[in-house]
Amino acid sequence: MDKTASGWINGFLGILIFSGSLPATRVAVMEFDPVFLTAARATIAGLLGLALLTAFREKRPERGDLLSLAIVALGVVVGFPLLTALALEHITSAHSIVFIGLLPLATAIFGVLRGGERPRPAFWLFSCLGSALVASFAATQGLSVSPIGDLLMLAAIIVCGLGYAEGAKLSRKLGGWQVISWALVLSLPIMLALTFITLPLSLRGIGDAAWAGFAYVSTFSMLIGFVFWYRGLAQGGIAAVGQLQLLQPFFGLALAAGLLREQVSAGMLVVTIAVVLCVAGAKKFAR
Repeated sequence: MDKTASGWINGFLGILIFSGSLPATRVAVMEFDPVFLTAARATIAGLLGLALLTAFREKRPERGDLLSLAIVALGVVVGFPLLTALALEHITSAHSIVFIGLLPLATAIFGVLRGGERPRPAFWLFSCLGSALVASFAATQGLSVSPIGDLLMLAAIIVCGLGYAEGAKLSRKLGGWQVISWALVLSLPIMLALTFITLPLSLRGIGDAAWAGFAYVSTFSMLIGFVFWYRGLAQGGIAAVGQLQLLQPFFGLALAAGLLREQVSAGMLVVTIAVVLCVAGAKKFAR
């Protein structure tokens, strides 16, 4: 299979997995402290990553790779999970879609700054248009207003875009699952200590939904999704494959319709089609 095509397939699978992250986090923070949730999910994923690295006898990163791994850890292991968990105490999942619509643009910008990519001008037109469509759609869904929540989400998008771009650049050298695993292992001592410090006095009374959300973000959102996502970004290009994130909110709508029997309006379908066209246009002009 062509390397670029493989990159888009892997990126698509990564986005499918990430689509459940914010709803799962929203459910989990209703009963778990945001700091504990962030530390515990990183600890669990870090232990799994350490087991994988040990089982496959992966070579340790070089000294020059440590800064990049630290940036990845700061962006996607600590920064995005913590900032979104704090934000979702103030805003709804629907409101967060406004900011998720900006994530592909942030990833593309950091792909230029950190990955050395140079998309054509038409790429930026499709990228900005797609982001505007997602944000405008979310704004029509009845949003709560919280300056604190908005600022936290904006910060989350910035650090996440940086973490995605840095991890994708390093994946070309180390491999996708190796990058996220080493980043998790690098942050494991701090996250493990923080988990015990913030551990609730009692876990009795925590509902099944909160535990399910906790399990999802600890395994799929924190580790498995990145196996596909970083591989996809490295193969297909950070700026180009990053545009698949524009589809993430609409995958959530599909899950809501299929699993929760929620209604999907004609407007949702129209916007989804328009966003797909923007992703196709961005792909065409990415290089």
